[in-house]
Amino acid sequence: MSAPARVLVVDDSPTMRGLISAILNSDPDVDVVGQAGDAMEARAAIKQLNPDVVTLDIEMPNMNGLEFLEKIMTLRPMPVIMVSTMTHRGAEATLAALEIGAFDCVGKPMPGEADPFGELAEKVKAAARSQHRYNRAPRSEPPASRAVPTSDFRVGRKIVAIGSSTGGVEALITVLQKFPRNCPPTVITQHMPPTFTKSFAERLNRLCAPVVEEATDGARLEIGKVYLAPGGERHLQVANATAPCCRLVERPPVNGHRPSVDVLFDSVAELAGRSAVGVILTGMGRDGAAGLLKMRHAGARTIGQDEKSCVVYGMPRVAHELGAVERQLPLAAIGEEILKLTAARKEGIEHVTS
Repeated sequence: MSAPARVLVVDDSPTMRGLISAILNSDPDVDVVGQAGDAMEARAAIKQLNPDVVTLDIEMPNMNGLEFLEKIMTLRPMPVIMVSTMTHRGAEATLAALEIGAFDCVGKPMPGEADPFGELAEKVKAAARSQHRYNRAPRSEPPASRAVPTSDFRVGRKIVAIGSSTGGVEALITVLQKFPRNCPPTVITQHMPPTFTKSFAERLNRLCAPVVEEATDGARLEIGKVYLAPGGERHLQVANATAPCCRLVERPPVNGHRPSVDVLFDSVAELAGRSAVGVILTGMGRDGAAGLLKMRHAGARTIGQDEKSCVVYGMPRVAHELGAVERQLPLAAIGEEILKLTAARKEGIEHVTS
């Protein structure tokens, strides 16, 4: 058996440091090797202890977590999991951290929460296994403006469905920044805390040419629009063959997630069949693999992110092993491939009208 993942816990609250440490130490495959109350203590501890993973609070005195993360990714790139308050401000900072290079994020527990930091240990172990990815230059901040102008792209009758999890913030930005303003209608399920999805949709809308918005129940699928599943209490589906639209449905979690990629992909397979493209990106676990297989069996074109470009080669790996993936591609090539598969053929297929 491999050695336990060695973790440094950084938080200005002694209570929170104790809670995080106790939860992580309860997993035999995780070992909390140290704690720090601010960036200066954390810097010294990293040098002394050489941890595999750091959990990092965003709001700290002297130097906040975002500033310290930038220094880590510049001077000593390593897996960092951000610990954030479940607020709009916390979400904005966490999304910026994920773009800078943080491995993943977890929300600080709310009062009375039954299972605080329920997925933290699994994320720490996945982060420790991803260390090889940090032996390279740090990722650069994406441009802060819409990157793709209106082009001569002509969209055909296709719906695009994308599923992602850990590493999905960077991956989705990379894919969607290849889309023109008149992109095919696109629905996305990204595993993310409930209060984060609205901020993420707003951030994508600033960075990308199409309109990106958090999906609402009944919203019609239109050319030039991307719909992100809201986190939390409902799943995103597509419905109504004559006028395709978003549906938010109340169902138990699937594969431990709500919203679930499988639920989205299943609905796209049933609604669109051959008139769809399914894409599975980086993420832990297997959510979306079975749904992507259903899409492929229904005639959809399917793409999986390759292992080398994934932050976590979990969801795409399972999908590939099931035979759900028609083509595996590096992240940088996926956006262009989607456009090739959704472009109207020159012989004059009727275009979708919004």
